[in-house]
Amino acid sequence: MISRELAVRLRPLLDWTPQNADRFFIPREEIVDAVFMVSDMVVELIRAQGESNFHFNGTTEWALDSIESDIAVWLPSEHQLRDALGAAFLSLDRVGDGFVVSVTGPDGAHHTPAMSDASDAYALALLHVLGGDDSVPSGTDQVITAAR
Repeated sequence: MISRELAVRLRPLLDWTPQNADRFFIPREEIVDAVFMVSDMVVELIRAQGESNFHFNGTTEWALDSIESDIAVWLPSEHQLRDALGAAFLSLDRVGDGFVVSVTGPDGAHHTPAMSDASDAYALALLHVLGGDDSVPSGTDQVITAAR
């Protein structure tokens, strides 16, 4: 799963329309470690009067009934990140114990550092394509490899 720091960096650059099976977290200290999944059975997206809210059905861990969806931070899946790259996506390659994503752009091909999680490599590539901060986040497992 994509790191939370990369998800936070992508947040202002992506337009998220929540769908069933999407994962997200709520950046509030008391529940920041929890990951939620949109599901009509548990976390239902309710759209009314131009607003969208997540309603938590049957949660017992917290007294959490609903929260505005724009507070949540989307944790896009590997395939969602790849889809967001669109035509810029060139390849996902295994390099040593890590994954490198290659994308194309106006300055030619760009290769992410080798990351231990393919989702993080996709996220770094997408940040590069969208003009965001594509540096390796602290606390994320970057795989050290010999020069390519």
